[in-house]
Amino acid sequence: MHEHARMTAWVRGRVQGVGFRWFTRENALEIGGLRGFALNLDDGRVQIVAEGPRENCHRLLKWLRSSDTPGAVAGVTEIWGRPRGGYDGFAIR
Repeated sequence: MHEHARMTAWVRGRVQGVGFRWFTRENALEIGGLRGFALNLDDGRVQIVAEGPRENCHRLLKWLRSSDTPGAVAGVTEIWGRPRGGYDGFAIR
């Protein structure tokens, strides 16, 4: 059984102006089955919302916390919930 979930993550550090959203989108598409977006916030963080199979959301979260991301991630905070839908693919906002 493949439970679907919604993961909202906030990534802090040097994550704006380094292609972070683009690489996040590429990784979400490579993992597959994820819909949502990556968004620069005014406070310097990047917000990621991903909906899809829980295991795929966990894979994206693992990548966000890895040393393979562009820039320099100082930390990631996430919350989990039920999917809300309404996303067409995975967007950069």
